[in-house]
Amino acid sequence: MTAAIRLTPRIAVVMVLSAFLGIVAFFWPFVVAPGKFGSNYAPPLIFGVLLVLVLCVVLSEIAEGGIDSKALAMLGVLSAVNAALRPLGAGTAGIETVFFVLVLAGRVYGPGFGFTLGCTSLFASALITGGVGPWMPYQMLGCAFVGMLAGFLPRATGRREVLMLAVYGSLSGYLFGFLLNLSFWPFSLDPNSSIAYLPGLPFTEQWQRYIAFDIATSLGWDTGRAVTNFVCILLAGPAVLTTFRRAARKARFRAPVRFAEPRTADSEPT
Repeated sequence: MTAAIRLTPRIAVVMVLSAFLGIVAFFWPFVVAPGKFGSNYAPPLIFGVLLVLVLCVVLSEIAEGGIDSKALAMLGVLSAVNAALRPLGAGTAGIETVFFVLVLAGRVYGPGFGFTLGCTSLFASALITGGVGPWMPYQMLGCAFVGMLAGFLPRATGRREVLMLAVYGSLSGYLFGFLLNLSFWPFSLDPNSSIAYLPGLPFTEQWQRYIAFDIATSLGWDTGRAVTNFVCILLAGPAVLTTFRRAARKARFRAPVRFAEPRTADSEPT
């Protein structure tokens, strides 16, 4: 299956750099020395602005060299679908209805499309639900990782493919929550708490505090997201994969364009 978005070497380099910056933005409590930014609130704001700029660069690079009008139309439709699906589940026992479409689309249309869809889906849903804030760039990049990695999963067919995607969707539910918690953990608790971020601690002790924080505050929520992903992909996955692949065959993304020479009067049959 031809990917909907062509990953040229230039686009691949930009995506790798953005992924690296995203990892630094999420894990800054473990890599930034205390006092470097003046306060605990500065690093997430600085990294949030940088993420917005980097995501804009990535999307512009993809739009310039790797996406055609048919892939752009598909991206718009699926972004609107995800933006409409997200309010139906978010806020209820961790149920998130946006991820299973993202995983299946990334699987069928490739990692570049999955990365872009993760960004545009969360951006559109934030505008619809009024969820625009300093957390939005982190949510966009987290979903971009989920869609991109789905495009890199190994080949499989039939029930094995659906089961593989269901397991991946479940694991990605935990991974998304684990990453997003890092974006607000340093200033969400009383510093005197045993699971709060404390600048200057050794990495191992800081890591133990965060693991305890993640388990105590969001394990149940992340489990709801993971179960939702697993069930939705297992039940709706075969039909959605078939629909996506049929649409890809009909669209023939990036099909070569050939121009035929015009017929002259001498070549017309008598």
